[in-house]
Amino acid sequence: MGLTPRNLRARITLLATGLAAGVSLVLLWLAWTLVGSAVDAVPALPAGTRVQVDGVEVDASALAAHLREHARDKVLLAGSIAFCCVVVATAILAWTFTSRVLRPLREITGTAQRLSIESLGERIGDVNARGELDELAQTFDAMLDRLQDAFEAQRHFVANASHELRTPLSVIRTELDVTLADPAADVAELRRMAAVVRDATERAGQLVGSLLLLARTDGAGLVTNEPVELSAVVGSAWRAVRGEADQRGIRAEFHCSPALVRGDPALLERIAGNLLENAVRHNVERGWIDVRTQPGADWSTLRVRASGALVDPATVGELFEPFRRAGVARTARSGAGLGLSIVRAAVEAHGGIVTAEPVVGGGLSVTVLIPAAH
Repeated sequence: MGLTPRNLRARITLLATGLAAGVSLVLLWLAWTLVGSAVDAVPALPAGTRVQVDGVEVDASALAAHLREHARDKVLLAGSIAFCCVVVATAILAWTFTSRVLRPLREITGTAQRLSIESLGERIGDVNARGELDELAQTFDAMLDRLQDAFEAQRHFVANASHELRTPLSVIRTELDVTLADPAADVAELRRMAAVVRDATERAGQLVGSLLLLARTDGAGLVTNEPVELSAVVGSAWRAVRGEADQRGIRAEFHCSPALVRGDPALLERIAGNLLENAVRHNVERGWIDVRTQPGADWSTLRVRASGALVDPATVGELFEPFRRAGVARTARSGAGLGLSIVRAAVEAHGGIVTAEPVVGGGLSVTVLIPAAH
């Protein structure tokens, strides 16, 4: 059984009552001992001396022993009554006051028991307590804020991912249904349908791969941490997209100075690759791309500037959110809208910083700072 506020209240009451009982027993024993010692300290009469008490002669030593026992019995009786009163009063007071002291803890427990994914907006708020319990309530509310943000981000991400995956699946189903419903479909029609289905499956595969990469990268540490030449990474990433850039007549200029960083070579190449892919795919026909790498004492810089559509400065921050493209959600004709999300996750995994700003006349400039290798 867990330690609930009621169990804690009972334990504190029992502990306080036990301590009070123990202290009372010690005091009672001390009083009983001191009374006996005080009576023994009274000067004794000579042996054989007889004294008269209420008209009856008794031996002085017997009278002294009787008085000592009588005094001890009185102390024991009075002490027992006081002991019982103290124990009962302690139990009542401990039970009453712990109820008030633990009330904030009951509120915290009640809130935690009522929580679910649908009621994460509930908070404890201000509690009538100071110190540790008030700090606990504030910490609990702060944790709920983070959990709610995480659940909302996850719900938004899953909804967007489902939307993105539904598009290629719908294309595949439509093409299959239309072609199978046509009894006169020839080989050329079947080939056309197969090409459309292949393109749709490739898009779905790319999206799934991007989702997996983002899930592995976001919030994860580096598997490999070694010196990497940033300019070499840029050259490798450019070779993968150069053909597409040439087909669209995009002019690229590189000003890449040697810049050594520490990190995962695969993730660093993915950073450069995603930036260059975005620069090509979201560019205009016969546009331009400018790529620069620069070393620094603490940070090495990778900057990719490219022409393109006009970007609202107010929406630049949204470009790093999943499924955002040029500030508009899920409207681009190519890509999954995860490129800059993966860039941000990979850069943060390296302890770096990524920023973006619009280019005057249209386009986007993305700057990545990675800790330099020393």
